[in-house]
Amino acid sequence: MTPTVKRRYDSTRRDEQARETRERIIRAALDLFVAHGYGRTTIADVARVAGVSPETVYATLGNKANLLRQAWFLNFRGDETETPLYDRPQMQEILAIPDLVERTRAHAAFVTANNRRSSPLLRAMEGAADSEPGAADMLAEWAERGLDVATKYAHAAAETGQLAVTEHECRDILYATMDGALWQRLVEQRGWSDQRYATWLTAAWLAMFVQNDPS
Repeated sequence: MTPTVKRRYDSTRRDEQARETRERIIRAALDLFVAHGYGRTTIADVARVAGVSPETVYATLGNKANLLRQAWFLNFRGDETETPLYDRPQMQEILAIPDLVERTRAHAAFVTANNRRSSPLLRAMEGAADSEPGAADMLAEWAERGLDVATKYAHAAAETGQLAVTEHECRDILYATMDGALWQRLVEQRGWSDQRYATWLTAAWLAMFVQNDPS
């Protein structure tokens, strides 16, 4: 008698459904954090908007602090992968521009777009930081990552031979101007367009960073 051959279980669809559920939960959390604030959003709220049970939220992503972390990555990077934004192709293309003037222009546009995308969730975290440890921890990590990016970018700028200030000064100015606070004041509060802001940021960085052309 021919032995019965067991069919190998194909988990592809199940894995896809799990990914879809995870992303739906994270996007629901992101929308709620922005709309109602991190502190006022509960796991039950996230579950309701995502169309799953609270138990599924806990089983998939753990506690609210981890939900915030994953929502931040999805919002800022566009996905949950661990590759930092600095190491991704778009930023690497900017760093590959040999002329610091053109690189600065591209970088200012890149930062402006990131500020536009991340500002709502950043404000929600700032509003909750005093009472919610998860939000405070995420803000501290955001600041640490921002300083790391500024350090790397300043070093790359110095390597062009066109930097008019020290790497440390370049790093500190970048750190102070990339975090979204200036964007919020000028775009959201004063009504500037993103294009106007990017043009201004380019001019400000060029005035501070780039050596004058001797010709």
